[in-house]
Amino acid sequence: MKVCIPIAQYHGLESLVYAHFGSAPAFALVDTETMAVAPLANADHGHVHGACSPIQALAGASPDAVIVGGIGTSALLGLHAAGIKVYRLAGGTVAQAVRQLQAGELAQMDQRAACPGHADGHTCHPGT
Repeated sequence: MKVCIPIAQYHGLESLVYAHFGSAPAFALVDTETMAVAPLANADHGHVHGACSPIQALAGASPDAVIVGGIGTSALLGLHAAGIKVYRLAGGTVAQAVRQLQAGELAQMDQRAACPGHADGHTCHPGT
C-alpha cells in the first residue's frame, strides 16, 4: 500500500507528522510493504484556506491512503472522490503512523471528522 503523510521537514521515516494536510509544506510517501519513503513537496501549499486541491497538492502521486492530524472538508471529500482513504493520527513520526495503520489502530475519517474551516482566525490545529 502507498501512504501519504503530511510533514514539515523530510527526515525519512523519522519525519514528524504535520498537524494539517493542506498547510503542510511537504509529504512523505511510504510503501508500507518495503518501508521505502520519499519526499514530495506540497504542490498546492499556497492555496487559500478552505480551497485546498488535494489532488494538486499530491502532484500526481496516487496514494492508497493519507494519514493526517487534521484536514478540511473539501480536501477530505476530494481525496474520497479520488478513492483515497483518509485516516486520523494524533502525531508522532511517519514510522509510527505506518505501524499504527498496519496494526489497525487508526480511525478512517469521514466528513464529520473534518475541520470546519479557517475563517475569522479559526485554526483547528494550533501551530499550523
